[in-house]
Amino acid sequence: MNKEALRRKYLEERTKRLRTDGNDQYLQIAGQLAHYLEDPYTPRVERAPKTDHVTFAFIGGGFAGLATGARLKEAGVADVRIIEKGGDFGGTWYWNRYPGAQCDTASMVYMPLLEETGHMPSEKYAHGPEILAHCQRIGKHYGLYDKALFHTEVQDLRWDGARLCWVIRTNRGDALTADFIGLGTGPLHVPKLPGIAGIEDFKGHSFHTSRWDYGYTGGDRFGAPMTRLSDKRVGIIGTGATAVQCVPHLAAACKELYVFQRTPSSVDARGNAPIDPQWFANIATAGWQQRWLENFTANQAGGGADVDLVQDGWTELGKRIREKIQTLPKEQRTLDNMRLAFEDADFEKMEAIRMRAEAIVRDYATAQKLKAWYRQLCKRPCFHDAYLQAFNAASTHLIDTDGKGVERITAAGVVVAGREYPLDCLIYASGFEVGTAYVRRAGFDLIGENGRHLSQHWAAGMRSKHGIHVHGFPNAFFVQPTQGANLISNVPHNLTDSGLTIATVVAAARERGAQIVGVSAAAEDAWVQLMLTSVGRMAGGPDCTPGYYNNEGRDPGPAARLNVGYPEGAKAYFTYIDEWRKSGTFDGLEFR
Repeated sequence: MNKEALRRKYLEERTKRLRTDGNDQYLQIAGQLAHYLEDPYTPRVERAPKTDHVTFAFIGGGFAGLATGARLKEAGVADVRIIEKGGDFGGTWYWNRYPGAQCDTASMVYMPLLEETGHMPSEKYAHGPEILAHCQRIGKHYGLYDKALFHTEVQDLRWDGARLCWVIRTNRGDALTADFIGLGTGPLHVPKLPGIAGIEDFKGHSFHTSRWDYGYTGGDRFGAPMTRLSDKRVGIIGTGATAVQCVPHLAAACKELYVFQRTPSSVDARGNAPIDPQWFANIATAGWQQRWLENFTANQAGGGADVDLVQDGWTELGKRIREKIQTLPKEQRTLDNMRLAFEDADFEKMEAIRMRAEAIVRDYATAQKLKAWYRQLCKRPCFHDAYLQAFNAASTHLIDTDGKGVERITAAGVVVAGREYPLDCLIYASGFEVGTAYVRRAGFDLIGENGRHLSQHWAAGMRSKHGIHVHGFPNAFFVQPTQGANLISNVPHNLTDSGLTIATVVAAARERGAQIVGVSAAAEDAWVQLMLTSVGRMAGGPDCTPGYYNNEGRDPGPAARLNVGYPEGAKAYFTYIDEWRKSGTFDGLEFR
């Protein structure tokens, strides 16, 4: 490989896609576009407003809320309430019902609480319906449906210092109180639309992939053919992980499919297969899933594992990088040299992925346009065994925009480079809000002691201890990866571990008779200073092609310097936090 030529090519392709508006290129769905937010899956049930009190209220019914609720129940907290804007548990997996939806991290480590619920995944990479059913299984297993409020959005959440509780007001007229609150309002639940001129003018049918309209397409989320598209010209905007999964199904169903591409995804082999029940019975001994979680993290983000239990694209990438670094003499293993070794490993892997596109896609010009010219972790790596093959169908057309994106949308279709492509249906695979402010995604601004707003406290960047506890916001817990393990390759591991931490702290507070638990200012400051020593993560560096990993290529400002994880890595963090929990001293927290 000519490394300098590759670096120049990567820079050239990045430069094509740089924009001054960053995340502002996407629309916050409201007004005339508000119908893209409607829930097509579950009818809203009218109910009287709630005014009762619970020990713990959790905002968000995805993996974060389910895992935390489960651990709280195990710790003896009987009255846990989950408040969720969707019509059921599931979070991302409630909304993502598009055809072909799957996890892209192996089911055995991705799906939480498998051992506790006694569930064996049916496939190495489970499909969406199974993951949603598992979320419902967790809810039933732990009795989390009993007090859950669905189709309910929090509008105001503030600490009442006189009553020592949190007051929660919702769009359903609820005025609830809780001793403790948890926040699992992660980045994958607020859909976004591209800010393309004319988006409101299209007269055909349109929808966002998180609100898939099977009434129009035919078929269902279980894989039935979309027979109503057989005479339709369909366009899809976006070629990220969602499109990689649903394009093959659209290609098989549409009269004509037009895939509008700004930046190609890297698409490696997936190799999905059913899980053998006899094999699973042999490995599913006590503690099996925790062992698998630790093994995945050690292989993908820490090193030191003798075997690879998961054996997927993520662990293969980690092993490839470590092997390249280990070829360096010990005295040469400086940070700069290790980064160069990482770059070499990545060059080799990405060249193999590009050659895979060339080997699979029969049309040479199309294959070239499907090649990804950036480091593998600049964008979410994709793994699929049917996406590239879909472009071999004569009815599937790749409309590559050479990094410019769609020019405009008209009443009749989509315009790229001056040419209009007439469409009957336009599908937006444009993802969810990731880089926007936390309070914007949550839909409310948390108000803590002395009227302090979370937006004020985080104005110069996120401040916390463990990514869970925030000074001035007593009895409140955040469940998300940042300033913790920050294991982006398997986010549920972060969430389930945080749930265990929260349940342990709440149980300790109750045992001590404490009404309030919070992090001291000194402990928060110390943790923030520790985060500033982190070299950051490998994903989405500033030299990457624009995407949600790097704020769409726009300088996010100094506040983003704190959007990192434990300096010694995910494996070290999980070891540290386990010792912190077991010590019983809860260093940094104050019980009152």
